[in-house]
Amino acid sequence: MKKYAKYTDVLKKNAMLIVLVLVYIFFTARTGGQMFQPLNFNALITQNAYVYILATGMLVCMLTGGNIDLSCGSFVCFMGAVGGIMMVVKGWNPILSILIMLLVGVVYGCILGWLIAYVNVPPWIATLAGYLAFRGWGTKLLSANSSTGSIAPLPDSFLNAFSGKVLSSTIGKMNIPCLVVGIIACVIVFASGIMSRANKVKKGYEADTMATVIVRSVIASAAIMLFAYKLGLAGGIPTALIWVAVIVLIYSFVTSKTIMGRYFYTIGGNAEATRLSGIDTKMIMFVAYLNMAVLTVITSYIVMARFQSANSTAGTNYEMDAIAACVVGGVSAYGGSGKVLGMVIGATLIGVINLGMSLTGVDANWQKVVKGIVLLAAVVFDIVANKKNAGK
Repeated sequence: MKKYAKYTDVLKKNAMLIVLVLVYIFFTARTGGQMFQPLNFNALITQNAYVYILATGMLVCMLTGGNIDLSCGSFVCFMGAVGGIMMVVKGWNPILSILIMLLVGVVYGCILGWLIAYVNVPPWIATLAGYLAFRGWGTKLLSANSSTGSIAPLPDSFLNAFSGKVLSSTIGKMNIPCLVVGIIACVIVFASGIMSRANKVKKGYEADTMATVIVRSVIASAAIMLFAYKLGLAGGIPTALIWVAVIVLIYSFVTSKTIMGRYFYTIGGNAEATRLSGIDTKMIMFVAYLNMAVLTVITSYIVMARFQSANSTAGTNYEMDAIAACVVGGVSAYGGSGKVLGMVIGATLIGVINLGMSLTGVDANWQKVVKGIVLLAAVVFDIVANKKNAGK
């Protein structure tokens, strides 16, 4: 009976990962294997990089008590308009333009964080105002500077920094640096898994068996090498993947290894108890929304480079995809629990659904229906699982 319960717990912990694999297999079959082609592996990253980055910021906001940012998609549009005007219309240096965009993001993040943390405006109200204002403002700026509603062409240096490929030299059809990077990543996965287990055993904490660690590392390494191989055939490592990987690794460390990261969790678990313990909960909330604004600006760089222009449709429904990625990845809708790795799985699932339905020609409206059902199912699963755990 205990053995059965152990397997059940493993299935629960990895439910979304299993769903991701099954959904990918389903779309691979439906598309006649197109999902498995190298170019679509590349598209999975480049077309959905915005989901990973915005969902990372949304994760931090949700940890503080289920709070969200509805303005991030519209802010991507607005920042694209600002960047396009500076780089194309005004002809300013791309590096200077990037820095000014970042400064604008910091200013907005400070205003938003101040309204939410110190004025006590409910987050959904404050960000809903941004959702409406920035979409209108961004669209107006674009229409005032272009008859087509988009500004192009963007400088090559900007495009290469956010939508190009790194280490693009190939031998035949294969990009060897991709394989080398994949092998290095596999070594890191094995080393970190073994070291983490050894550290837990040393401190007397409950730890997985060595066999479990090895099996998990083998599966993760197989997935990494598959991606490395497919990206190698697609011409190299996308720059967008580098940005996503760096941001995910940084926030994985911050949320799990730093005091600030622990504060995000404790506020979501019990804000009043956290405040009474002497922690500045207002500052933590302020930082969460400032952080979200900065990541939104970085997202705008990648979206502009992907579209090779600044246009009024950029950022449409991005906030919904980010929220869905977090919830599907196990981030509690009530705050206090959730991991970056789970968010990555959720974002990948959203990306696979986006790509799979596009390849199969599913109408855009039905795509929204499917993602809505997936989001609702994830929330129901989380609530049911928590009730069962509470009843034990």
